[in-house]
Amino acid sequence: MASAPQLATRASRRPLWRRYLELTKPKVVALISFTAVVGTLLASPGLPPLEPLLIGNLGIALAAACAATINHVLDARIDAQMSRTRARPLPTGQISERAAISFAALLGLAAMTLLAFLVNLLTAVLTFGSLIGYAVVYTVWLKRATSQNIVIGGAAGAAPPVLGWTAVTGHVDPNALLLFLIIFVWTPPHFWALAIARRDDYARAGIPMLPVTHGVEFTRLQVLLYTVLLVVVTLLPYLTRMSGLVYLSAALVLDAGFLYYALILKISARAELPMRVFRFSVRYLMWLFAALLIDHYLHV
Repeated sequence: MASAPQLATRASRRPLWRRYLELTKPKVVALISFTAVVGTLLASPGLPPLEPLLIGNLGIALAAACAATINHVLDARIDAQMSRTRARPLPTGQISERAAISFAALLGLAAMTLLAFLVNLLTAVLTFGSLIGYAVVYTVWLKRATSQNIVIGGAAGAAPPVLGWTAVTGHVDPNALLLFLIIFVWTPPHFWALAIARRDDYARAGIPMLPVTHGVEFTRLQVLLYTVLLVVVTLLPYLTRMSGLVYLSAALVLDAGFLYYALILKISARAELPMRVFRFSVRYLMWLFAALLIDHYLHV
């Protein structure tokens, strides 16, 4: 494992733009943006107007990047203690705390300006609430207060498809809430798989993640139970006639895959399994939302 000086030396070789890009957690923002775009497209029978599609999703992405940057600032001391995060820009001194705060403020201001003035006020308000929910409520309070942090805090991460939907319609639709529910139930098994893999990191940093407070075996069981619940929830778009057989077929295949991984994780202690489940869960969500989109346009 590289020492702190070695990490700092390696980090100093990175271009400045890459250091700032890393602050935004680009892979997370990409997944958030994808679900928001799907929400935008599902809200309209055909193609939605360009303003909500382009400007709305740009604003949502900028807000997600702002929240991620604030998370870096507030978690800098914790990140320095964890092998997974100790090479991030703030722990290694690549970027100062003041510069990161200024960058977050710029991203947030740009996001709120675009959404409030060029999309609609409801989307701006809901996006701001989601930003605060993740960057402040989850990071400052829930993450450090309870082992159910990711369950409660998952509401902020589940909001993007609702935001994309409201960017088009100007109101919160029941179908948008179904998309919210899918991501909300998906989040615990997704994140707890990672938490199992990084249990020692979280324990060292004093973060009460479920594997730390209740043990790995209990967490494996919770991953399985939430995956069963997720299977039920992912059937709702078909049962409510929001989507058709194309989506249902894809959902059943993906659900079978997730259940398989959750079962194997429950009965096997192989060290590589938690990260395999975590990586599959990301692909699962992407393909599930892609199936929603394909089904939508096949029925237009």
